[in-house]
Amino acid sequence: MYAVVIRVTIHNVDRTREVLNSQVVPQVSGAPGFKTGYWTWSTGGGESNGLSMIIFDSEENARAAGERVSAIAAGAPDDVTLDGVEVREVVASA
Repeated sequence: MYAVVIRVTIHNVDRTREVLNSQVVPQVSGAPGFKTGYWTWSTGGGESNGLSMIIFDSEENARAAGERVSAIAAGAPDDVTLDGVEVREVVASA
């Protein structure tokens, strides 16, 4: 299994939550090889740092998803700034 790790800066938490639940999660969960995903962010108001980990069945599917994330982020509104996307091998889970 492979994980796509995504780091973002969230400028509008309310709008981001809405888009995440209505668009991002449904699109990602339908991607080839999708297994599970977690979207997190820091608490405390104002700008937040987001960290997502999305698990795929293969490196190929994870890399394809990571490329889609980068392409979508390039055209996204100013609610979120993409800080990084990387693919990592999952070496253990519980």
